[in-house]
Amino acid sequence: MAVGAGTVAGGAGTPARTALLFPGQGSQHVGMGRSLADSRPAARETFEEADEVLGLRLSRIAWEGPEEALRATEHAQPALYVHSLAAYRVAKDRLGRVAVAAGHSLGELSAHAAAGSFSFADGLRAVRKRGELMARASDSAPGTMAAVLGLDEETVRALCREVGEAGATVVPANLNAPGQVVVSGEIEGVERLAEAARAQGAKRVAKLSVSAAFHSPLMTPAADEFREHLHLMRFERPAFPVVSNVTAEAAAEPERVRELLVRQLTAPVRWIDCVSRMVAMGAERFAELGPGKVLAGLNRRNAKGLPVLSLGEAGAVDAMEDWE
Repeated sequence: MAVGAGTVAGGAGTPARTALLFPGQGSQHVGMGRSLADSRPAARETFEEADEVLGLRLSRIAWEGPEEALRATEHAQPALYVHSLAAYRVAKDRLGRVAVAAGHSLGELSAHAAAGSFSFADGLRAVRKRGELMARASDSAPGTMAAVLGLDEETVRALCREVGEAGATVVPANLNAPGQVVVSGEIEGVERLAEAARAQGAKRVAKLSVSAAFHSPLMTPAADEFREHLHLMRFERPAFPVVSNVTAEAAAEPERVRELLVRQLTAPVRWIDCVSRMVAMGAERFAELGPGKVLAGLNRRNAKGLPVLSLGEAGAVDAMEDWE
């Protein structure tokens, strides 16, 4: 029987309540979504639509690289969005009752597109703009990020305050799972934090392969311009609840969704709380839609005992028979 069979928690003959997870930047890889597009017309049409909307062969970058081009923020973010929506369109009829959704950072826009908060094309243009603005902000205020493993959130927050009082910006950026906090800020600030965390007993401090301080005050110029872009978009109430990274609560009113998507650029991703909220809202199983298995891995600590399936390529979708 496949992981997450349809009657796991809903009782015999009752479909389980599914929570959707949408990955963020860092999950991209060359070749992402290609097997899905090769075998499923809905996925192929999604990539083709994206190429047309952007006037860019994004599909070629996603499928053929080079890796350096795909890693660029202005390409990585739209590629993740397109792959996630392609996977959702292919798997949609087999996901059962969708109780709630959430996305990690960029993935929150994918979640809202899946829920119909805005059109695929409008969301894609917004994601492309978001990536460009974040890349530009990093050019004017270079920064970096690092994962701190083995220290709790409060300890990391205290270390960030100490470094800040010494004159260098560094803040908690991703609260991913117990014992895993990603920090973000000025290069000097992250380096000082890493040294202090090791002295405090961190098991490991790993610098991330990014050239920007996402979810930190250094993204303020990007957030200001992104707000202007979102106010030109048409928003609708989502068809199912989407939990915000900023508040770890579901938001539905269009103006509220807009503001939270702006605040998200400078606020920490409260992923532990987001997953806890999804469970509290009735999630009985999880489906990760898009490349990789990062969020499924985090769920082993954030939603212990609940099944999760990663749906990024054709083989994984083919194994969904028990989810119907």
